[in-house]
Amino acid sequence: MLGLQKCSTCQKALADLQAAGHQITFRDVTETPLNEAEREELLTTFGEKLVNRASLTWRAMTEDERGADPITQLGAKPALMKRPAILAGDAGKDGHWLGWTANVKRALGVPA
Repeated sequence: MLGLQKCSTCQKALADLQAAGHQITFRDVTETPLNEAEREELLTTFGEKLVNRASLTWRAMTEDERGADPITQLGAKPALMKRPAILAGDAGKDGHWLGWTANVKRALGVPA
């Protein structure tokens, strides 16, 4: 799971997944930033929705920063990533989820 240690949604997802019996390895992307290849892979998997344009981080960005490509944006501001990003199994959308919605919970066998 990728996210922010202090993010309440990430904390809830982590607790719910562990309570459901999942073994989780958590990576805080501000403490251990994603490298360019990892950001590219996540963008390939999740597309533009990986960039959280509703976040306070996005709202605080300048127009120039907002105009940069998503790989550069996420490298400069890791907190801009929609979270949590849950990666399970092989790469591809079937084993990867973004956010902590009812659909994600259902897919992972977590009570909503």
